[in-house]
Amino acid sequence: MTRFVLTTAVLLGLATVVVAQTDPIAQRRDVMKGVGAATKAGVEMVKGETPFDLAKAQDVLKTYATAAETFHTYYPETSKTGGGTSASPKIWESPAEFKAKFDAWGADIRKAAEDTKDLGSFKASFGSVMRSCRGCHEVYRIKT
Repeated sequence: MTRFVLTTAVLLGLATVVVAQTDPIAQRRDVMKGVGAATKAGVEMVKGETPFDLAKAQDVLKTYATAAETFHTYYPETSKTGGGTSASPKIWESPAEFKAKFDAWGADIRKAAEDTKDLGSFKASFGSVMRSCRGCHEVYRIKT
């Protein structure tokens, strides 16, 4: 009986992973959850709520860099609606411009990673990266 329960749990877990991999809206949400967690960690360091940690700051930027490289690929034509998406139709109206925003964000992130040596430099570079985030959200996200 225990073997059956464990096997069923493993199969259900694998099925969930497969569905998430074929559901671009779920993929977007997962990436944004990671970005949100990284943002929280970065903001806490910038505000002095947690001590500055260079390795942690670089991890924040690495999470962003991964998102910048891949996030625009999670917007196929089939994911315009449904699944509670807050994606703006502007994404599909001007996909090259949308991708260019991620390319620019990626460049900001690479520069931030190079420039971050201490809390002061992280504050400056993190602020620049956050402005890029807001700029994309203002245009390509429907406020719900």
